[in-house]
Amino acid sequence: MAGQRKTFNEINITPLTDIFLVLLIIMMVIAPLLDQQGLNLAVPNMIEVQDEIKDSKLIKILVTDDNRYMLDDVEISEVELQNTIAEQAKVNPDGLLIMTQDNATHGAVVKLMDEARNSGVTNISITEY
Repeated sequence: MAGQRKTFNEINITPLTDIFLVLLIIMMVIAPLLDQQGLNLAVPNMIEVQDEIKDSKLIKILVTDDNRYMLDDVEISEVELQNTIAEQAKVNPDGLLIMTQDNATHGAVVKLMDEARNSGVTNISITEY
């Protein structure tokens, strides 16, 4: 009877436990990201933007080719951006119009949008300058 093998009656659950722990960690990391709210953006037509600029009280900020922010031909530093938008929002409650030059980077525009959102501005439009 030396040639007979013992039967294996136990299940090793260690690999299964490892997989569940990895899935739990992934879900814990992803869950907070699902709660974030995005911005609702409406892309304006050029005709609407031109009419809106004349008739409404929008904050108009220009993002230049070298990623500077200009409000009424006055440069705003990145540090002062949020405070300036918050002050302007009190005077111009209709929202923010971001005008970009051709070579302005995506990062500069997104930073401006984030600062506007942190300042309480909910209506944001983007157009080419």
